[in-house]
Amino acid sequence: MDETKREVTFELNGEKVDLLVPPTYRLVDILRKDLNLTGTKMSCEIGRCGACSVLINGQVVNSCLVMAYQLQNAKVETIESISKNSLHPIQQAFLEEGGLQCGYCTPGMIVALYDLLENNTDPTDEEVLEHLSGNLCRCTGYTGILRAIRNYKVKMVKKSTI
Repeated sequence: MDETKREVTFELNGEKVDLLVPPTYRLVDILRKDLNLTGTKMSCEIGRCGACSVLINGQVVNSCLVMAYQLQNAKVETIESISKNSLHPIQQAFLEEGGLQCGYCTPGMIVALYDLLENNTDPTDEEVLEHLSGNLCRCTGYTGILRAIRNYKVKMVKKSTI
């Protein structure tokens, strides 16, 4: 299919991006192929697994379902934005508590949990699982992930009382 390319301008991880792409080109492809940001994973490609989760205007979305034309003037944040130059405390908690095995789903999980914890600093296990309902992990059984969030919450409480 030969689509006419169009300019799309958006903010990605705090930086302005201008691209000339077909309007129905997917965000996951823009990130991985055009911008070489490979932290966002591509798995099911139909919005069922959450491996490609990113934040757009503060909302968790599956980047495999977002077309280039939908990005105009949007603010996009990827796992690279969350971790910056060092591990985010959520990532550290995942490492300490065995919240990952193969690691393929982990970036999407971290993005979703980052979103949850930005809006709810003390979620219950049920709230964590509900917020992760769009993220599929075939390895962990979610036990390590719940331990990681509990660990994260304990550390944040200790940090805020110092």
